[in-house]
Amino acid sequence: MSDSKVETISRMAQWRVENFGSSTYKRSDPFKIGIWNWHLSVEKNRYLYIRLFPEPSRTSKEQPPAAKFVLRVTAPSTNRRPLVSQVYERVLRSSDDFVWPIDSNLQGYFVIDVEFHDLKISQKNGEGTSIWPSDSTMQSLATQTTLRCLSRLLLESIHADVTINTADGSLQAHKAILSASSPVFHSMFLHDLREKESSTIDIEDMSTDSCMALLGYIYGTIKQEDFWKHRLALLAAANKYDMSDLKDYCEESLLEDINTGNVLERLQEAWIYQLHKLKKGCLTYLLDFGKIYDVKEEMNNFFRQADRELMLEMFQEVLQVWRPA
Repeated sequence: MSDSKVETISRMAQWRVENFGSSTYKRSDPFKIGIWNWHLSVEKNRYLYIRLFPEPSRTSKEQPPAAKFVLRVTAPSTNRRPLVSQVYERVLRSSDDFVWPIDSNLQGYFVIDVEFHDLKISQKNGEGTSIWPSDSTMQSLATQTTLRCLSRLLLESIHADVTINTADGSLQAHKAILSASSPVFHSMFLHDLREKESSTIDIEDMSTDSCMALLGYIYGTIKQEDFWKHRLALLAAANKYDMSDLKDYCEESLLEDINTGNVLERLQEAWIYQLHKLKKGCLTYLLDFGKIYDVKEEMNNFFRQADRELMLEMFQEVLQVWRPA
């Protein structure tokens, strides 16, 4: 075996240094851990200095490693009791970035082990992305696998056990998944209601497309464009079936694009479904920003249809905004 060769396994590297003494410096051959090639070196002066550094390359320059590692040195002169470093954690770009001085007169034969606890690609903001699987990586993989399975259940109607009748068609779904997504659905199938006996649910206030968007949300397959297209229908369904997360997301989304063409409709929806942030946003848009003058013609029709309590609240807001300083 070459004196400069480093053996590697998993996240560990081992360098067997032989006949060290006649020279004051020795460097290992490159060895690969992660996406980088590495070197170990030993240098003798007053102390024995051990360095670990990545081989100069485009990869190590553009994606410098942030390493968390520990070193061990074993030699016959230490009676096989290894000298163990602390756990280091630092960005390594060159041989100047890390050195471990050992106050020991090691010579002849000894072994240097380096064990990497983690290796990250260093970022300018100090954060780093581990190149090895972590809990978050496994969770992400598991989530993707689950979503693929749920997508197949929905799109291929695998073992579907409930029929949903919409305003213009029907869809297949699964009682267990619907029950887990909504306490209202759960109650339908828990008690001796018609839905439990017939294995059907009538959602005739939704079109097939809107209902499919709702199922897409429940099964985790909905696309952003479908959500935007069916937001109001999804809001109504979220309120009806007590799906608070979806209701909150719809409210946040409706807040994002208030304009003169939809502000009165949004205000009405906010009142019906008790969306306080959306209602406040619409009133601020109309009154604080003076956009009420841009919808004067639409206001007449709005006041004919609006709830009296909503009109009273708007009047109080007007008084608050226009109160003399």
